[in-house]
Amino acid sequence: MGRLNDLEKMGQAVWLDFIDRKLLAEGGLKKLVEEDGVTGVTSNPAIFEKAMGHGDAYDAELADFDRNHHDASPMARYEYLAIRDIRDAADTLRPVYDRLDGRDGYVSMEVSPYLAQDTDGTAAEAERLWREVDRPNLMIKIPGTPQGVPAIAASIDKGVNINVTLLFGIEAYKAVAMAYVEGLEKRASRGDPIDKVASVASFFVSRIDTKIDDAIDAGTGGDEAKALKGKVAIANAKMAYQWYLDFVKSDRWQALAAKGAMPQRLLWASTGTKNPDYSDVLYLDTLIGKDTVNTVPPKTMDAFRDHGTVAETLTHDVDGSRRVLAEAERLGLDLRGVTDELVEEGVHAFAKSFDTLLASIAAKHPAEAP
Repeated sequence: MGRLNDLEKMGQAVWLDFIDRKLLAEGGLKKLVEEDGVTGVTSNPAIFEKAMGHGDAYDAELADFDRNHHDASPMARYEYLAIRDIRDAADTLRPVYDRLDGRDGYVSMEVSPYLAQDTDGTAAEAERLWREVDRPNLMIKIPGTPQGVPAIAASIDKGVNINVTLLFGIEAYKAVAMAYVEGLEKRASRGDPIDKVASVASFFVSRIDTKIDDAIDAGTGGDEAKALKGKVAIANAKMAYQWYLDFVKSDRWQALAAKGAMPQRLLWASTGTKNPDYSDVLYLDTLIGKDTVNTVPPKTMDAFRDHGTVAETLTHDVDGSRRVLAEAERLGLDLRGVTDELVEEGVHAFAKSFDTLLASIAAKHPAEAP
């Protein structure tokens, strides 16, 4: 038992923010599950672009597919490869899912980033991928854009597990939390079961500090603002969690909980430290709390295993977090503007990764595969 295992005692799940064929084929994920207590996996277009677009791990299987599907589009070829990875990861995590009665053990797969502004297209894509993968411990990732919110509610209504991604601001988080509730309420009103429908809200962290710190370095807020460097993202996350704690006590949520509904856990994303001046486990050490998930890149997972600190920190000094956010507003750091900008940048970055991924798949010739 090590530091990563100890997080479970604090009520926090650890998910791996990475997936590729080698990790699955060589038993790397199984080892993380058995030895470190990892209970989930997340993927996104950037992760798949690195996995499929570099090296030759997928080439032989892609060649086999192409022999029988000569006219397949790059998107169809990508999905063939990605769905196998997602199914394999889901099967590796299935014992966790069964042991925890559906409370954890999930693997996430993203809808096409090209659909981020298309509500109906996102909902249809989520339902299609849900059927294609055909695993109860799958979560479909939908971005928390204004257009994504009704797609989240519609997907939950159909019994599709959802990982809401690209959340940066508290107001956006509240909107997707309500979408989850609305989807559950519609199911319950028809008498459909809601006890096995799951969702997480992926709240991004380090990218906020990068933006805020850059603004401070550029002179925003003057010398006073320098004391806020590396603090705003954590404060923002802590206040989101405070809203969650209040909401799960509400009559509206308790009515659903009485019917077996699982809470939509906050998931801390983008937790790899980007500023070398900060601790490489900053966004793990400071955000440990009950009923949360931290999705961790492999390098950061190794660092926490080596020197992370396990303590219930998410509820520590909440008043201090309020002061940090108040100071940021007073000094003109515009957190709301930063979070809105980060959503747009995130959608664009995932679409760009998808462009690169599909182009690399299109460029691979079956005759050249081993």
